[in-house]
Amino acid sequence: MNQFQISPEYAPYYRKYIDLVTDISLIEALSNGEVETLAFFKAIPKEKQEFRYAEGKWSPKQVLLHLIDTERVFAYPALQFARADDVEIKGYDQNIFADNSNADERSWNDLLEEYQSVRAASLNLFKSFQEAILKRYGKVDGDFMSVRAAGTIICGHEIHHRNIVRERYL
Repeated sequence: MNQFQISPEYAPYYRKYIDLVTDISLIEALSNGEVETLAFFKAIPKEKQEFRYAEGKWSPKQVLLHLIDTERVFAYPALQFARADDVEIKGYDQNIFADNSNADERSWNDLLEEYQSVRAASLNLFKSFQEAILKRYGKVDGDFMSVRAAGTIICGHEIHHRNIVRERYL
């Protein structure tokens, strides 16, 4: 169980990610996620890194870059809302990002290093927020989202995709 109950802190769509995060602090979830995600992706054999289990599905390289992109995308509203900038943010189309990522042309180590860099930046960002700031919110695609929810979604989204790769690729 996590710290969120039925909450106006995020749109119902994100509950599937929020529910994957246990009842630990956001900083612990981000830190633990980094360790678990790096170990998970480092263990994927080279011959599986560009594998697709079906036509039109992403490769593990694309999934990893999707995690990186999504973390950046959700860190942005967290920063906006933390700074009390009353702006509504538009979401993004993950398929357009994936189609234009060239992930399969990049080296595995380069992707892993980028993941670590982005997570380090996210950890520093969320560590800088006091409890009251984590409860600030704004709107993403017309729905409310708190700073805390944005960070928790990053963590749950990562778990979700590790589960998919484990079930369908390995």
